[in-house]
Amino acid sequence: MIRIGSRGSQLALWQAHHIADLLRGQGHEVEIEIIKTTGDRLQEVTFAQVGSKGMFTLEIEEALAEGRIDLAVHSLKDLPTELPEKFVLAATPPRVDPRDVVVSKDYTSFAELPAGALVGTSSLRRRAQLRNLRPDLEYVEFRGNVDTRLRKLGEGQVAAIMLAAAGLDRLEKTEWVRERLDPEVVCPSAGQGSLGIETRKDDQRVLDAVAFLNDPDTRFAVTAERVALAALGGGCQVPIGVHCRRVTGTDEFEALGVVAAPEGDRVVRAQATGTDAVALGEAIAESLLAQGAAALFEGIGKA
Repeated sequence: MIRIGSRGSQLALWQAHHIADLLRGQGHEVEIEIIKTTGDRLQEVTFAQVGSKGMFTLEIEEALAEGRIDLAVHSLKDLPTELPEKFVLAATPPRVDPRDVVVSKDYTSFAELPAGALVGTSSLRRRAQLRNLRPDLEYVEFRGNVDTRLRKLGEGQVAAIMLAAAGLDRLEKTEWVRERLDPEVVCPSAGQGSLGIETRKDDQRVLDAVAFLNDPDTRFAVTAERVALAALGGGCQVPIGVHCRRVTGTDEFEALGVVAAPEGDRVVRAQATGTDAVALGEAIAESLLAQGAAALFEGIGKA
């Protein structure tokens, strides 16, 4: 029996059941245990008010440490870059669309939004980059699960919301997706679109069971992204975007890093290519820091 720990949101359960089905396909018996996290309990509180380190993972890791579950399925962007000593990122399944999307009932693109329109997002990273592109819009805090945010959009509380493509694609809730923003326009968070399978480091039974889930290209990309984020000293709620992908037809990967001031008035960017994930992530961070990136998010959501 393999016991999976998961948050209780619709998306988290989709992810847990997806991994459970893959494990069952390999002949394993699987159970899913729902665990309520700090982030789930504080749906109406902003990330800035409560901090973000481990807010979606702490209680799940406690269950993992106590042996109540054998593995956790995370949205990798929610998983801190430094795991507790007893845990390991055992597998990274193939990544899906890592981009951010513009979701709107009435407008067909980000450019079409009229000056002064309200745009909802819970992410400081998105808000900072979008403000740089469109300082004439008004950006408001917008938390809640996917259904809650879509309902608020449908009620006309905002003209558009910004979400990760991956969650909407997985839940097949793409009716109002109007535009997928390339990383060069709005750079995603480290690990966005990826799942992370976390296990106990010494649990060889489970490590062996999940090894088939690991996708090498995804592993390379998210390793570079998480190395860059860690080297910058940023957690998952800072205005830092990092994205890495294979250069088509080559052995090289290209990485893009973006740090934006919260008000969007300054943005620094870095690009690099390479064949070593750790070195590539470090190169991105070094370039951004050399351009003064640290001053742009000083005191915000440090990891």
